[in-house]
Amino acid sequence: MPGTLTELFFEALDKFHRDDAYQVKRDGRYQPISHATVLERVRRLALGLQELGLARGDRVAILSENRPEWAFADWACLSLGMADVPVYPTLPAAQITHILVNSGAAAIFVSGDGQAAKVAEIRAETPGVQHVITFGGTKPEGVNHTLAEVEAMGAAVDTAERGASWKAGALAVQPGDLATLIYTSGTTGLPKGVMLTHDNLHSNVRTALTALPFTLEDVALSFLPLSHVFERTCDYLFWTAGVSIAYAESIDTVPFNMSEVGPTLCVSVPRLYEKMYARVLENALSGGSAKKRIFFWARAVADAWADETLAGRVPNGWLALKYALAQKLVFSKLKERTGGRLRYFVSGGAPLAPEINKFFYAAGLVILEGYGLTETSPVISCNTPEAFRIGTVGKPFSGYEVRIAPDGEILTRGPHVMAGYYKNDQATREAIDPDGWFHTGDIGLLDDGYLRITDRKKDIIVTAGGKNIAPQPIENAIKTNKYVSQAVMIGDKRKYLVLLVVPNWDQLERWAGRKNIIWTQRSQLLEMPTIRAKMEKEVGKQTAGLAKFESPKKIALLEHDFSIERGELTPTLKVKRRIIDRDYKALIDSLYADSGGARLA
Repeated sequence: MPGTLTELFFEALDKFHRDDAYQVKRDGRYQPISHATVLERVRRLALGLQELGLARGDRVAILSENRPEWAFADWACLSLGMADVPVYPTLPAAQITHILVNSGAAAIFVSGDGQAAKVAEIRAETPGVQHVITFGGTKPEGVNHTLAEVEAMGAAVDTAERGASWKAGALAVQPGDLATLIYTSGTTGLPKGVMLTHDNLHSNVRTALTALPFTLEDVALSFLPLSHVFERTCDYLFWTAGVSIAYAESIDTVPFNMSEVGPTLCVSVPRLYEKMYARVLENALSGGSAKKRIFFWARAVADAWADETLAGRVPNGWLALKYALAQKLVFSKLKERTGGRLRYFVSGGAPLAPEINKFFYAAGLVILEGYGLTETSPVISCNTPEAFRIGTVGKPFSGYEVRIAPDGEILTRGPHVMAGYYKNDQATREAIDPDGWFHTGDIGLLDDGYLRITDRKKDIIVTAGGKNIAPQPIENAIKTNKYVSQAVMIGDKRKYLVLLVVPNWDQLERWAGRKNIIWTQRSQLLEMPTIRAKMEKEVGKQTAGLAKFESPKKIALLEHDFSIERGELTPTLKVKRRIIDRDYKALIDSLYADSGGARLA
């Protein structure tokens, strides 16, 4: 049945009475925030926003890192029938202007002085923003109110009558009302505002509740940006299921916060799992010969155990005994680093290399890979403990239709599909056909009910020889090599494929030290034939099984990671291939000259 996020908010408050609905680290330790406190703070913040003159239908932006105040602001806006506009905290000021202007944001929450400075920089270009409210305790230039001041304004009028009126208004919000405007980063052009209704997000939460198991003992560590619809919808899900939500201090402190919180659930994009995988390999390979032998023995045993288990068979007694020993000697240490209580990870936002997923599964850490887009609220399909198949993104959620178009594009229809793009009817018509099917732009297939993603439709590389190549699976395989941090394939309308590679500098510099190579700057390393040959060899290991036309012929090494700030990555860390092709044109062109780059084939 259609529903609203405000219904979910009050339903959880009626059902659960946890002391630790949210957890936040302050003064060196994690401190709980109870359901009762959340209700009081959200109510008073909402009443304070009303006192500022904000009302139903307004749009309010949130520019902040993850913290409980993000959730308070979100719930307060939703309860007043306003739509919030999340802004990635990593975006530079210049990229925020379009979002605030296009959305018509009347106010913006900022986490502190750093984000407030961005808004101050563009304030003249965003005259519609009437109120800047900081979660911090000080008011730098351009900030009108602190959150505490707005809550105090609400507390001053927080009578029983006013509180009852606020709750009645919140529950009067309609399923079709706009809940949020999320600006998709996209790989080309200006971001488009995705209009998600209350029912879009409500349907995703309700369906996920039936697909994934939760208990009142669960604790989720929240570290993906809440401006990312994946984390935000999962946090709605956790709230509705009575799961305690603990906020990581930052993305850099996630490993430490995991050990502190001991989460049972974690949601992330593949980059986290790639880094964890690389760290495990590094630790194993940096030890003595005995440690290496034990690791690779344990990995082989775990692989055999995984093959049996994934095939639906029970591992035999001898294999089960060896696997128990492998767990004790090797994999228990990996589990300890996650806090020792993890039941499962959830992965989304980009493809996860099957090799990495199988490694974690074999180690006893299940990653439930799912699939969706901002435009689909976001989850379309997801693996579950009962229906789990590595290399797929699971089965479509109940009530969500999925079909494959003749050209291989994945189409979906149902209550999860957005209302459209804000102030962009043409883009809406291009994305949603008259029969209600949303065109995802992804290529895939249905295999025994499980959905497989093969690539982005617009990302397919067509060489000058007419060969069609899906670059993402190849790039993902290359990134599993411990010497590779990032890899981007180029070759559209060109005679062969080339690869831009950012080395994993920790690994490469350690190797160079063992070889007694002397350098003072990384740029010097990149020019050394020995280093180029090493990276060529490592990339070649990962591409050995590819068809000749699928293999990059040459590689170029880059000193710095691709970045959001330079426009090379979206805020969700997707590669903007066309931007990279344009900005590195001189280097790429050199790879098509006879002498350019390291040769792989």
